Amino acid sequence: MVPERRIYTVSELTGNIKKLVEETYPFVWIAGEISNFRTPTSGHFYFTLKDPGAQINAVMFRSQNRNLKFEPEDGMAVIAMGRLNVYELRGVYQIILEYMEPEGVGIVQLAFEQLKAKLAAEGLFDERYKASLPFLPQKIAVVTSPTGAVIRDIMKVINRRFPNIALEIAPVKVQGEGAAEEIAEALGLLNERDDADIIVVARGGGSLEDLQAFNSEIVARAIFSSHLPVVSAVGHETDFTIADFTADVRAPTPSAAAEVIVPVKDELLRRIELLRGALKRAMVQRVRLLVEQTVQLSRRLIHPGKQVADYRLRLDDVWSRISRGFLRHLADRRDRLSVVGRRLGRCSPRVMARDLNILLKHRRKTLLSAIQFCLESKRNSFCTAAARLDALSPLAILERGYSVTRALPGYALVKDVQQVNVGQNVEVTVSRGAMICRIERKRKDGQANI
Repeated sequence: MVPERRIYTVSELTGNIKKLVEETYPFVWIAGEISNFRTPTSGHFYFTLKDPGAQINAVMFRSQNRNLKFEPEDGMAVIAMGRLNVYELRGVYQIILEYMEPEGVGIVQLAFEQLKAKLAAEGLFDERYKASLPFLPQKIAVVTSPTGAVIRDIMKVINRRFPNIALEIAPVKVQGEGAAEEIAEALGLLNERDDADIIVVARGGGSLEDLQAFNSEIVARAIFSSHLPVVSAVGHETDFTIADFTADVRAPTPSAAAEVIVPVKDELLRRIELLRGALKRAMVQRVRLLVEQTVQLSRRLIHPGKQVADYRLRLDDVWSRISRGFLRHLADRRDRLSVVGRRLGRCSPRVMARDLNILLKHRRKTLLSAIQFCLESKRNSFCTAAARLDALSPLAILERGYSVTRALPGYALVKDVQQVNVGQNVEVTVSRGAMICRIERKRKDGQANI
């Protein structure tokens, strides 16, 4: 008997696979390498986990990935925990991650290195932002736990070196949840009050996890934003935290921090005594020198009466020299005035006008003679030219009995009898007038009536 065929729809088959996978693997740990990592505007992480033989799509929602202590990136090997899920609309399966950590590197150490690189790139560790510590602070604020051994060590060292310095404790948690926020809040409050000269951020030694609050970004930025100098005294000498790099001064231990910021009072008092003695000796020596100079100057002083007499003599001598000089100067000015007067007399406008009038008369006479001579010469030339012109004038020819004949009506000059006809009128011009005549006969070369 042939068994009856069981036909599934795509939805039924996919649903069965989804139920089987999700019930068989509710939560699994998985290791792989991240690739195709992307973060859309929703804030969720989407990437692929792969190894040499296979790959699986992975997603980590924003509510879970915001608790990560490191930044995932392509090529990073990770270990993750999540639940398998089948996305029925596309028929693909994926893993929804709840937790993830780097493989082979502690998550805390990786987060430390990533935050250190990020803040260094922003310049929070640059030396140009480091403030110098005051030589003798009047008040020191310590941000630390009020019950630990750290504050007792700091107080012990400060009381030993300078007993009467004011010390304020800002009590905070130094590890655990909320410690970083309390430390940052205490730093902000101390800067707002602005009544301390130095802030010391202190904690005893511990593991990297114990020092996590001092490796947080919020504490680093609070230290960097502080306008009061900050000394970091976190952990032992070999421990380094983000707070150490951001602070203005790093002390290897809390006790060393107290020694760095507080000088020894006894040594200062000894230096003050030495300076007081040196100043006193210098003042005594200076006074003695001034006394000796005063005595020497008093010996060189001259009696005022003698000085007045000397000045009177000098005044009389100077007055005599001034008088003689003035008289000489006045005589020189008079001589110069006389010379200038004579020169001015020779250059008087009246004298110059007289001389110019004489010269004008002479030149007028010369000019008239030249004009008369020129007129006479021109007159003679004119008469000669007129006589020559008169001799060549046609009127003179007419005076000798000649005439000029023109044929009418065109007034053409008649030079040949052939130009006129018998009976034609002609104009005959003589020396004193003209006549209109009519041709009666013509004759040429002895022949008549031609």
